[in-house]
Amino acid sequence: MEIQQPYLLFLGDARDTLAAKTAGGVAYWRPGVSVGQLRLPGCVVDLDLPDMTIAEGVAAGAKTLVIGVAVSGGAIPDEWSGLFRDALDAGLDIANGLHRRLVDLPGLTEAAAASGRRLIELRDPGTIAHVGSGLPRSGKRLLTVGTDASVGKMYTSLAIERELADRGVKCSFRATGQTGILIAGEGVPVDAVISDFISGSIEEICPANDADHWDVIEGQGSLFHPSFAGVSLGLLHGAQADALVMCHEPTRTHMRALPHQPLPSISDCIDANLAAARLTNDRVELVGFSINTSALSPGEGETFRKSIEDQFGLPAVDPVQTGVAPIVDRLVG
Repeated sequence: MEIQQPYLLFLGDARDTLAAKTAGGVAYWRPGVSVGQLRLPGCVVDLDLPDMTIAEGVAAGAKTLVIGVAVSGGAIPDEWSGLFRDALDAGLDIANGLHRRLVDLPGLTEAAAASGRRLIELRDPGTIAHVGSGLPRSGKRLLTVGTDASVGKMYTSLAIERELADRGVKCSFRATGQTGILIAGEGVPVDAVISDFISGSIEEICPANDADHWDVIEGQGSLFHPSFAGVSLGLLHGAQADALVMCHEPTRTHMRALPHQPLPSISDCIDANLAAARLTNDRVELVGFSINTSALSPGEGETFRKSIEDQFGLPAVDPVQTGVAPIVDRLVG
């Protein structure tokens, strides 16, 4: 899946920043790929981008209108159809990560065909029919893994990629989720891939590369989450990772959305992830921990990170509070 940049970010009538987190992620991590924001009346979110109409966005060079707002239930209101038809007529592709498909909106399929533009469904992986091989390939790869879902794997991956790039190291962020794909401009929505082809799809997006090039692969789910473990395992096998970073949120008492499922120990998570990763790379190593301390006070966060470092002898960072330099030091010296 490849998306033309730059973007015009559509914020709809978003009532808070959480509703526009997709657009916010793009604006934060790739500030140069968006020419402006398109807001409807009632929108209270401002990404500090120029407010533009569709015509102004096209004049500024936009190639894709990105639906960067999350509507309750993943729906897209029918009343947005007219605006989207105008975008297609003006020469823009439209990228959508919501559950409702663009082809289900009145008139959009016909408008896309007439204009020769694309309706891009970020949750549709397209045709993938390549099973994983596990064959050794050149280059270096890092995969973020987690004790649970939604603990900061994408943020950690992007922070590591940025730190590597700032040091002049050859690197690429490899996206496996909707927001990550928009940030990177390409990737695979791995949770929508047929299970037989998960590992193969990851082999495809991070193929053989220069010996000193790092692919930083966005992790998904957790091996210990009953809902998402299958995707996490396929990622581990397809990544053929040289390095793992364990992501953790220390205030959780159970797996996300599953009160009956207790959170596993960090030690158990390390052992399970390394064991699974060794199937395709027996030299894989854990290089550090990314701790989401947003629910802790600064002092509590520092104390927790220090306890992890003391227990495991590896750096424990919070990408927001401390940056990820100690982890990157272990990758490149």
